[in-house]
Amino acid sequence: MPTLAQGNALLAVLPPARLARWEPHLEPVTLPLGEVLSESGWRMNHVYFPTTAIVSLLCVMRDGASTEIAVVGRDGVVGISLFMGGESTTSRAVVQSAGLGLRLPSAFLMQEFNEGGPVPHLLLRYTQALITQMAQTAVCNRHHTLDQQLCRWLLLSLDRLHSNELVMTQELIANMLGVRREGVTEAAGKLQQAGLVRYHRGHITVLDRPGLELRSCECYRAVRAEYDRLLPDRIAE
Repeated sequence: MPTLAQGNALLAVLPPARLARWEPHLEPVTLPLGEVLSESGWRMNHVYFPTTAIVSLLCVMRDGASTEIAVVGRDGVVGISLFMGGESTTSRAVVQSAGLGLRLPSAFLMQEFNEGGPVPHLLLRYTQALITQMAQTAVCNRHHTLDQQLCRWLLLSLDRLHSNELVMTQELIANMLGVRREGVTEAAGKLQQAGLVRYHRGHITVLDRPGLELRSCECYRAVRAEYDRLLPDRIAE
């Protein structure tokens, strides 16, 4: 019978015996829109494995301006700084799309990580995929048009959802991309005129995903290929 843990790709590929050991420590949580899971300088008491929610990792400036550097959904975990040795990070983790997840005490995860075996192997490969997403986002923001950036962002978000609809205001999208709201309005309008999406009152429905992929830049495909390469369907104990 499917378990809540199988809604997250990292948990789903753990060996059954290892997952059974984790399950008593995995706490189901509701992740409402806008909830901050970690802030710059925080040491997290829990790591989060989203199942239906999406979490944005944001770089925040002194004046409050922010830009998204990566998204985490059912593909991964929020809190990699813990097992990377730094314990805290300079980024903010905030729920971009409300949903559900599972949280795990940091102390338990570190115990499992330090034991060796499949857990550090899986988490470090995921971290490499996440770093690729961050690097590609930086390149995309510098070299590609806002239309292409929006397509990339929509596709990355869709990959982490179970539907083709996102509940997202243009203001929030602008904050994520680090651009003016008027620019997002224009870019979203072009995608709607092309028949790729439908946008109404904060709801974005993707009507033509293949068309959206064709309109996107190479950055989305590079990120998707690296996730597919690094994250296995199953790992052995």
